[in-house]
Amino acid sequence: MAKHYRPGRSLLLFTLGLVGLLVWAFLPGENHSPKLGLDLRGGTQVILSPKVAAGQSLSQEQLNQTVAIIRQRVDGFGVAESEVTIQGSGDSAKIIVTIPGETSRTVVDQLKTTAQLNFRPVIAIDFGTPQPTASPTPTTSAAPSESPSAEATPTPTPTVSVAPELLLAPIQSLDAAGDFSDRFTALDCNNSDILNGATDDPAQYLITCEKDGSFKYVLAPADLVGTDIESATAGLPQQGAGGWQVELLMTTEGAKKFATSTQTLSAQQTPNDQFAIVLDGVVISAPSVNEPILGGSAVISGSFTADDARALAQVLKYGALPVSLEVDEVQQISPTLGADQLRAGLIAGGFGLLLVIIYLLLYYRALGVIAVISLFAAAAMTYFVIIILGRGIGFTLTLAGVAGAIVSIGITADSFVIYFERIRDEIREGKRLRVAVEQGWIRARRTILAADFVSLLAAAILFYLSVGSVRGFAFTLGLITFVDIAVAFVLTRSLVTRLASSKWMNKGSAMTGVSPARLGVISAKEEVN
Repeated sequence: MAKHYRPGRSLLLFTLGLVGLLVWAFLPGENHSPKLGLDLRGGTQVILSPKVAAGQSLSQEQLNQTVAIIRQRVDGFGVAESEVTIQGSGDSAKIIVTIPGETSRTVVDQLKTTAQLNFRPVIAIDFGTPQPTASPTPTTSAAPSESPSAEATPTPTPTVSVAPELLLAPIQSLDAAGDFSDRFTALDCNNSDILNGATDDPAQYLITCEKDGSFKYVLAPADLVGTDIESATAGLPQQGAGGWQVELLMTTEGAKKFATSTQTLSAQQTPNDQFAIVLDGVVISAPSVNEPILGGSAVISGSFTADDARALAQVLKYGALPVSLEVDEVQQISPTLGADQLRAGLIAGGFGLLLVIIYLLLYYRALGVIAVISLFAAAAMTYFVIIILGRGIGFTLTLAGVAGAIVSIGITADSFVIYFERIRDEIREGKRLRVAVEQGWIRARRTILAADFVSLLAAAILFYLSVGSVRGFAFTLGLITFVDIAVAFVLTRSLVTRLASSKWMNKGSAMTGVSPARLGVISAKEEVN
């Protein structure tokens, strides 16, 4: 059977394949290094806990919708290679967001924003902190804008004037109107949890604060809600004057509601001519309405920075989360820490590889040299494939993946040990080296395939049943198992076959690793004679 196997052709094919991978991995103009994951590259990992109202359970549909919206928000900020996953199920489920690279704090803050947007008429305004003496005088609103829009006025002068008919209307969340008024008077925005987000039922009245805590408001039930917004865009005014703003485009139904609301408000006196734009129970802006707005568009303007405007536009654009989210943990991983972890992993892998090489050379001698060549060929092939997969399918190498590569060193070495021991068994049975090499391969390949199949099965089960970094370990383990099969069946077998045809190898020197004397076939004295 040996005459049918052509080791020279197999070596040529393997060399061409390895060179092809090398050229593909290092194509000009492409990234020439593996993509590193969060734990190696550095970045941010946020663990969020979904929360629902008391007595309700968290559904899988709510989880899936929440993940989809969070992914849209992160992608909308231009964050590449982010990952949003669900860990667990039911009420104990967690949402894990990983964002590689440097991450703006604004992005992290927006992950938990539920984005409940409501447009509410203003009933009363007062200072955010209770004043010792309050004798404010109302001021007039800003002049009408040239085009119909909802422009923020200069900072309003607080007033405690309240429309009596509104305060006497049914208030579902409070026992009496007097209690409602007392709560408004006692509210201190600088010492309240309201700024962290308040419950905002659009059908009820609301007492809340402005986002900077400067003013507090009594607000009527919402005239518009977030679903009435079709799109939101952050930008600077077209005239070039003024700061950042957010342009809103209403839906058809929303435009009708907005026209009716602004028509009513424009006829009122300060502060009842204002509507508050409320996000998650906190007032973002409270512009005056000078005339009815009939075009179905509005502009939220004020003291926005570029990041604030973009953040507000993103959460409005992609809608409200179906559940509220609490941040359990925010883990910042610096690139320096990632580099240290990678360096430690490479040192551990290099040390393990060195021990394997020493063992192979001492025990198998010439055959050990072939094993070392095969190990380095497998390492080069794996490196090239990881670079190619990183560009092609976005595969990222994590610390767990590095661990998988280290574990696979032993798996690859096992294939050589199995083959070499089969050759030595055949020689012990009195067979010549060439026959022993061929017969040993026939017997060894079944064992090699069986062992690799078990490794592939374990990798597949881990990959499909696990989440996060464990999947990286499983993928790398499976990938290198395939590389091991290719190297053992093509390179290692060909090199051993070529070596077995040499005169030096057939003399049975102690340095060959298959010396009959060392294997106990004949005594050392008989070998000399």
